[in-house]
Amino acid sequence: MGTIALILFLSILLLILYGFPVSFTLGGVSLLYLLFFVDSVYYPALPQRIMGTMSNYVLLAVPLFIFMGIMLEKSGLAERMLDTMGLLFGKVKGGLAVSVILVGALLAASTGIVGATVITMGLISLPTMLRRGYSPSLATGTIAASGTLGQIIPPSIVLVLLGSVLNVSVGQLFRAAFVPGVLLVLCYILYVVIRAHLYPADAPKVPEAELADFWKAGVFKKVSVAFVMPMLLILLVLGSIFLGIASPTEAAAVGAMGATILTILQGKFNWNICKKVMEETTHLTCMVFMILLGATTFSFVFRQLGGDHFLIELITQSNLSSMAFLLVVMLIIFVAGFFIDFIEIIFIIVPVVAPIFISFDIDLIWIGVLIALNLQTSFLTPPFGFSLFYLKGVAPPEVTTSHLYKGIIPFVVIQMVFLFLIILFPKLIGL
Repeated sequence: MGTIALILFLSILLLILYGFPVSFTLGGVSLLYLLFFVDSVYYPALPQRIMGTMSNYVLLAVPLFIFMGIMLEKSGLAERMLDTMGLLFGKVKGGLAVSVILVGALLAASTGIVGATVITMGLISLPTMLRRGYSPSLATGTIAASGTLGQIIPPSIVLVLLGSVLNVSVGQLFRAAFVPGVLLVLCYILYVVIRAHLYPADAPKVPEAELADFWKAGVFKKVSVAFVMPMLLILLVLGSIFLGIASPTEAAAVGAMGATILTILQGKFNWNICKKVMEETTHLTCMVFMILLGATTFSFVFRQLGGDHFLIELITQSNLSSMAFLLVVMLIIFVAGFFIDFIEIIFIIVPVVAPIFISFDIDLIWIGVLIALNLQTSFLTPPFGFSLFYLKGVAPPEVTTSHLYKGIIPFVVIQMVFLFLIILFPKLIGL
């Protein structure tokens, strides 16, 4: 029966790689195996499992954070932040790229949605960087990598879903991921500054005349307007979670309301904007929850077939240490990220390996942060790196796919080195 469970896992993986829809493949194939290989006495437990998952209070944070992110995208705050910070760091070599990274981090802490961040920054900052003489590979790599920070910096949809699958506190995951997220931002900035000093032609300074105009014309007011409101929203959402005032779901509701108020204050709110935000939120939420339904069915059938016990015995008999198993899982997730979406990895691979981590008595909060960092690379690695697709879709014609691929390589290397540092030094996340 354990072998049949592994065949179920591999057959689903192959069908997804072949191009079949994820949610229907997960649910449909799992139901077929349930009918043919599982005793009918266990059938009534499946609807109860599905309803238990769908009524999970924590998962209400998903549509609320999605709504918050899309509403902020429509408010125009991202554009204002990028313009202001680009000039604020204009005297620094590579200052415009540094500003893109910092704004990416702020948008990540405000929205948690990678697609919205990458598209927004691609539309606003890429033409400016190219016009000021930046190397296309450095410009695209910086924007794509900065956009993926929403995977690890709270509030993150990835961390919410991982908390649900690993059955751990989302608030604890948020707290544990905050410091690694900030350190990763600093690593990106360090790389950009070093490259700008070694190759000045790749990252020229902002023209002096433009900087002079910026600094003499009410700079304090410009900076205040650009950053005070987004920072207030970040403090409301993350501060309420970290201080224990609100649960992640309640904080997500505060964030959704706060984003709506900010859009109203910017004068961008109208019925059409509201309708578009609700439509996009519904579309993304339905996609996530359809996959979640299929994943719940797969997880139930896999365990009824004894797949989790079979894997634990297999690992035990192979005499793999807990660290060796962790490295194998990290490698599998990294390679899977080349071919399938992060949501699919969370709902297919993580439920299979979670019981083994529990049997090794490994802290699942630590595992959740490691997986989130690893999944971040899935947005950057070809052929299916979604950040690359998003950016290519809004990039000028002169920016080629090879520019994108060359640009993201240093950032992927930084992420992998950083991931191994977190594995070697768990205290970086407070464990």
